[in-house]
Amino acid sequence: MDLTHIRQIARELRGTVIELTHEAKPAHLASALSCIDILAVLYWSVLRIDPAKPLAEDRDRFILSKGHAALALYSVLAKRGFCSDETLRTFNNNGGKLAEHPGPQCIPGVEAATGSLGHGLPIGNGLALAARLAGRDNRTFVLLSDGECNEGSVWEAAMFAGKQKLDNLCAIVDFNKWQATGRSQEILALDPLPEKWQAFGWETVRLDGHDLGVLHAALTELPRRSGKPLAIIADTVKGKGVSFMEDDNNWHYRVPTREETDAAKRELGLVH
Repeated sequence: MDLTHIRQIARELRGTVIELTHEAKPAHLASALSCIDILAVLYWSVLRIDPAKPLAEDRDRFILSKGHAALALYSVLAKRGFCSDETLRTFNNNGGKLAEHPGPQCIPGVEAATGSLGHGLPIGNGLALAARLAGRDNRTFVLLSDGECNEGSVWEAAMFAGKQKLDNLCAIVDFNKWQATGRSQEILALDPLPEKWQAFGWETVRLDGHDLGVLHAALTELPRRSGKPLAIIADTVKGKGVSFMEDDNNWHYRVPTREETDAAKRELGLVH
């Protein structure tokens, strides 16, 4: 794995997300930025996928359960070759393929409709169980938000995976500590989050969600020797990568001005 290469990709992806947010005016910029490093490691060093064969039966599956960060996923898929830059530029346009929340196969590589939170992990359960029953060794990765862990369906799915010992399934929680209207810990009793997943029968790892090397090491070790599904609690920063957006929940809904967009791209080293 070339960490320098993936780090540069992550910077470019952040620049794309910020620019398209300025142009198309959607919400959820900071939520997209917090998960960019996770997506970069998955798509450039972990997932067994081929943009030329997006529906290959033996492909790994990725489900963006926090569908409000769809712009991050679209930007990754365009850069990875699943769709063109021209298609990406239609994001949030009336009549276009790329809505603020993704639809199934709206472009190749989008596996499921998400946006209403709490549905990605149940879908991941089905994909992982189906792979086992079919005798295939492909893996399923599901990215959730920490606020999404408020949903009861997440824990119902977690119990199912633990009972079935779906060791080909990995749930990654983008733990940026914020929800739309406040700190996650202030909304519901999320703590102790890793221990909750363990209690539901998962092997659990807590790590720095912006450390590319640590992410790669954890994500590539699937299935685990324990025979359990894997939950990764990834500590992240909402708005990561731009100093005036980091850990500022106003950017959950705010759209950057032209000046702010240019300043962010300069900070990312994308313009001089």
